[in-house]
Amino acid sequence: MIVESGEVRPTDIVPVIAPSRSGKKTVFPMRWGFSNGFNGKPILNARVETASERRSFMESWKSRRCIIPASYYFEWEHFKGSDGKQKTGAKYAIQPTGDDITWLCGLYRMEEDLPVFVVLTRKPGEKLSMIHDRMPLILPEDKIDEWIMPESDPQSLLSCTLTDMYMEKAD
Repeated sequence: MIVESGEVRPTDIVPVIAPSRSGKKTVFPMRWGFSNGFNGKPILNARVETASERRSFMESWKSRRCIIPASYYFEWEHFKGSDGKQKTGAKYAIQPTGDDITWLCGLYRMEEDLPVFVVLTRKPGEKLSMIHDRMPLILPEDKIDEWIMPESDPQSLLSCTLTDMYMEKAD
């Protein structure tokens, strides 16, 4: 499904930034989620701490990195209820403090001639850790070109990622 509502959901097709065959920064339509041969549910995220080692993500980590531009991203509050079980609370719209565009880092690959992507995640910044234990890996705009280029070292860019987020409750 191509997104028309503005809110992106797993398996939607959205514009993603990646290099063309000639190395030029280009926008491609990609589906959110790598296929999963175990249970049929798509793999939506990859932990940045292990992406370079996991077979599902290793090749993409080395040379197929992408950027998913967004105004913001949504996250639902996670907490333990009085019964000790994990609960989901309020929905938040989140973006880097002072920015209008959120540049989410991802990995992509081809599946049956269709480009698909996952979003890289990391431990959250202090403010965000109150609602969730993970957050997307987000870069400033001036690091996008370097991130997507196959010959760059993604590990060297991790120190540039943003964690100071503005968040507000969403409807």
